[in-house]
Amino acid sequence: MRRSGGRQLHAFVEIGEDHGGMCFADGVQYATGCTLGKGNMDKTPLGKLAVTVIERASGRALRVSYKPALQKRIGESAFMVKRGQGIEPDDIPEAEQLELVDLVWNAPEADVLALGEIFRFERDWLPEIMGFVPCAACRELTARAYLRVVGEKHVCIPCSGFER
Repeated sequence: MRRSGGRQLHAFVEIGEDHGGMCFADGVQYATGCTLGKGNMDKTPLGKLAVTVIERASGRALRVSYKPALQKRIGESAFMVKRGQGIEPDDIPEAEQLELVDLVWNAPEADVLALGEIFRFERDWLPEIMGFVPCAACRELTARAYLRVVGEKHVCIPCSGFER
């Protein structure tokens, strides 16, 4: 997908598997148009709320991270106190959910995100390989980019015996 005036972007998110990290990744997907499904987003499990966004054509990149300024107030909110007690989000009153949303939404921009300096990101971007073909061994459809050659056969990774 192209956003920001037709520029093709790629995002590297440094999130964890927790709910907060996944919500951060959702926001990155919405803001940039990059998704894991399209292959223009990569997830690195570092447990941070940070992303590096790259303009592929120029190699210009920017790292954005969530600032800790609001963390104490977020942790003390009724919503987060109840989440800490194991209460599911849908079981928390909507007013308490919105209190937390408003806390972030209404915060000064300078308290929410840290923008790094623009830097050069060097990478040889591989072209997208389209299509699926049946694995020569198990016959399950496999994306061409994930086929491996064993002897003269093109097989899926599990049938190949390779790890990747």
